[in-house]
Amino acid sequence: MADDEMNVGLSMFIAYRSMEQRTFAALAEAGYGDITVAQGRVAARIGPEGTRLTELAEQAQITKQTAGFLVDQLERANYVERVPDPADARARLVRLTERGLAMATFANNASTAVEQEWAAHLGRPRMRQLHDIMARLREITDPYR
Repeated sequence: MADDEMNVGLSMFIAYRSMEQRTFAALAEAGYGDITVAQGRVAARIGPEGTRLTELAEQAQITKQTAGFLVDQLERANYVERVPDPADARARLVRLTERGLAMATFANNASTAVEQEWAAHLGRPRMRQLHDIMARLREITDPYR
């Protein structure tokens, strides 16, 4: 590899951060400006039926205390709610509220718009190839897939 060639991980991170920044800018413009990047990263890990706080912390690679703090903020802003876990009466799940689902849908649509711009720049075949490559890498990099 040439000395001036960027590490592939850094290249992926730069693209990810660009999408993230554009998505959060769109969220703010649409009236969701009260959600922070840290809160969004935790909210993005909430499953359709809800997720336990400990799982959110593990997946976000943050402490349980930090996850609890972020979930408290999301709950105050009415993006999430805590509900009993049907599998364990002692446990609670964090679940998106209607407002949280609307925000998540909007964020997903904003990210899709960025992807479409990338596809226009790269061409559809290369974008499909990129998706395929990333799916293959996920097999060995994502313990939560």
